[in-house]
Amino acid sequence: MQCTFFRSGSLQHPDSWSWTRRSFLKTSVVGLLLLGSKLLYPAVARANDLPDGELTFFNVHTGERLRVRYRDDAGNYDLTALDEVNHILRCHHTGEVAAIDVRMLEHVNLVHKAVYSTEDIHVISGYRSPGYNAQLVKRSRRVAQHSLHIEGQALDFYIPGIEIRELQHAALKLQYGGVGVYPRKKFIHLDCGPFRTW
Repeated sequence: MQCTFFRSGSLQHPDSWSWTRRSFLKTSVVGLLLLGSKLLYPAVARANDLPDGELTFFNVHTGERLRVRYRDDAGNYDLTALDEVNHILRCHHTGEVAAIDVRMLEHVNLVHKAVYSTEDIHVISGYRSPGYNAQLVKRSRRVAQHSLHIEGQALDFYIPGIEIRELQHAALKLQYGGVGVYPRKKFIHLDCGPFRTW
């Protein structure tokens, strides 16, 4: 079964978000870019330097598809749209939903647009519950015990028709976050942690 959604516009949302998060996400993307002591993306200085805030995800585990506009042209985030992103990127093992970091979304968006693809982003792993991540750690030494997937700050994915090395090249040009390549499994890992590569 495939589900297709499209959202834009309203910043209204039920009380499931804390006021702090609501206030943060109502700010413009310029505020997001200026978080911390340096710009989120060294090459990006203004909100209008970012691509449009629209992405399409296909969850390979559930068969769900989501086309979403999570940020408007003025740089404002749509909380309802972000909730739909949280849902499709939920832990596929437990069904647990958690908040996905918008910095990770922007990272993925920049890479997606840089490779000029109109194909869906095929999600291997978004958010992971701590219990599921612990199971994966036992199975593989390549899974981090304190994975950023647990924080909603990482995404493993591929894009049909785009080579993994092409995605890696586009991501490395940004010099932002984690960029991991898994050529045998044919997916890339992006996160919004410190810049590093493997």
